[in-house]
Amino acid sequence: MITALKAILSLDADAEVTVGGEGTDNITWGKNTTAIPTSEIDAEIIKLQAEYDAQEYARKRQAEYPSISELVVAMYDDQDKSALINKRAAIKAKYPKG
Repeated sequence: MITALKAILSLDADAEVTVGGEGTDNITWGKNTTAIPTSEIDAEIIKLQAEYDAQEYARKRQAEYPSISELVVAMYDDQDKSALINKRAAIKAKYPKG
């Protein structure tokens, strides 16, 4: 879930702000930061959540892909390399791009 703080920092990386609780009800702006309208923050939350959701397949693939050590071994062993290629293809088929 994308938080209001993450959305605010996406809109203004230098914002001085604290967010109490969830949502946009309890935002305290620092004296050197111009407050961002709640409607803009809410729109940014929706945008960032959509981007995050669109990458679900990539997160699932990453969790199942071969480890670095498996990749290193596969570089020197053709049989391991073939198994690794097949494993990656199966994972890609299991979690296709959206």
